[in-house]
Amino acid sequence: MTTNPMLSGDRFRLGTFSSNCSSGMTPTKIAERWDNSWDNNLTLARMLDDAGIDFMLPIARWIGYGGETDFHGNVLETMTWAAGLLAATKNIAVFATIHTVANHPAVTAKQIATIDQIGHGRAGLNIVAGWNKPEYEALGLTLPDDHETRYAYAQEWFDLVRKLWASKEHFDWNGTYFKTKRSKGDPAPLRGSVPIINAAGSPQGRAFATDNADFLFTPAIDLSRSVTEIADLKAQAKAKGRKIDVLTFSHVICRPSRDEAEAFLHHTAVANTDTAAVDNLVNLQFAHAHSFPHDLLAQIKHLFAMGHGGFPLVGTPDDVAEGILKLHATGFAGTTLSFVDYVKEFPYFRDNVLPKLQEAGIR
Repeated sequence: MTTNPMLSGDRFRLGTFSSNCSSGMTPTKIAERWDNSWDNNLTLARMLDDAGIDFMLPIARWIGYGGETDFHGNVLETMTWAAGLLAATKNIAVFATIHTVANHPAVTAKQIATIDQIGHGRAGLNIVAGWNKPEYEALGLTLPDDHETRYAYAQEWFDLVRKLWASKEHFDWNGTYFKTKRSKGDPAPLRGSVPIINAAGSPQGRAFATDNADFLFTPAIDLSRSVTEIADLKAQAKAKGRKIDVLTFSHVICRPSRDEAEAFLHHTAVANTDTAAVDNLVNLQFAHAHSFPHDLLAQIKHLFAMGHGGFPLVGTPDDVAEGILKLHATGFAGTTLSFVDYVKEFPYFRDNVLPKLQEAGIR
């Protein structure tokens, strides 16, 4: 069994986010925006694996955000994506992102156990309780209006997944949302479970995350606010006899000079932003999601144009390293990284930023 980098060591974890989605995290119209083809994802995964990056995290999408580019209209399904990448890599953890309402827990339990064997213990599960109403409609489903119902469903869903992984015998399940007979989940993941990520902003969501997840995923908009937020989340988990770490997401534009980085930022997120897609994305966040604090959403529309609301890491290698060190000092346990073109831009980050993080002692 291979070491899962999400479960070992106390270094600041680095991953990538949304490389399975067209345009990645950047709703831009430029021709060189991310092409999320399988070949590009495979090239990226091997590059990340060789560089010692800890994980890859996909976004599960069923309908795009429209605009001129139909941002996230082309998306590789995450369980099969993870299976292929785990087979092609040696050390990196790869997550599947699963919507509870669209995936039966018995099927998901077996799929995760299978890809964990493929990766010799490197699989992970990102649980999504649901927020994007148009996606529900595209699947012929109804999005519950209240968070209590969404998370009660997600809790029973995950309870059944864990029961399937833990039980050595057949069992019946007679719950509110699931009723099964003679269920059995053999095989289980190699360690009995896998690292669990959950993105949560509402009180109900954060209660779910601190009950069940190893990592809570949340934006880093105001770092002074994040210090208190992270401390509160860790205290909430500790009161339940659990430990949780907090991850965030960042967007990287790293160039030899600040002028070059700022010029590329302007090129992608100002002069050529897909304005309609950004508007649709922000409006949906306001309407249905609590992953972003609503009192800050109006202030950060420009961050959605840059990198889907991610923490900006824009500038020279020194600037980018300093930004990551700030996230570490704030209390985050790690961050994902997105690039306009992951394969083209990651090598410069690898060669010029990673050594600085190692020198600083967080890697």
